Amino acid sequence: MGLIRDRQGNYKLTGSTTESDVLAAAEGILQAKLERLGSLGNPRDATDFLRMRLGALLHEEFHILWLDNRHRILACQKLFTGTLDGASIHLREVVRAALTINAGAAILSHNHPSGVPEPSAADRAITKELIEALKLVGVRVLDHIVVAAGEGVSMAARGLM
Repeated sequence: MGLIRDRQGNYKLTGSTTESDVLAAAEGILQAKLERLGSLGNPRDATDFLRMRLGALLHEEFHILWLDNRHRILACQKLFTGTLDGASIHLREVVRAALTINAGAAILSHNHPSGVPEPSAADRAITKELIEALKLVGVRVLDHIVVAAGEGVSMAARGLM
């Protein structure tokens, strides 16, 4: 499978194409857009990318979009993989990852395979713990985005953090 972009900005998939190929191509396009932007000025861009990256998974995954102090994108890292209805998050490993990449800020994200992106009580609790742990090493948590197949919910926009 290949992805070709013409001069008008239209994309065409070549060869035998599966649903996974289409989703991977869409994630690649959104990631390239984020990289071209260089920094995040619009929370919608991060939500779109994370929704594409995590929304179709059949198990939970916890990812972090690492940023520098000027909100320039350093990396998007998958830290934990879970099951159908949960993933164990280890504060020590999150802090280690932040220090390794030398991040100044972070956008947390995970998916709900159920298709309902409503943040749970457990989501709110781990977000508070992560904010406190990362604050100790000078990393600001800007948002925690919970995604499902077609939607993303920003906990910051909802006033949950």
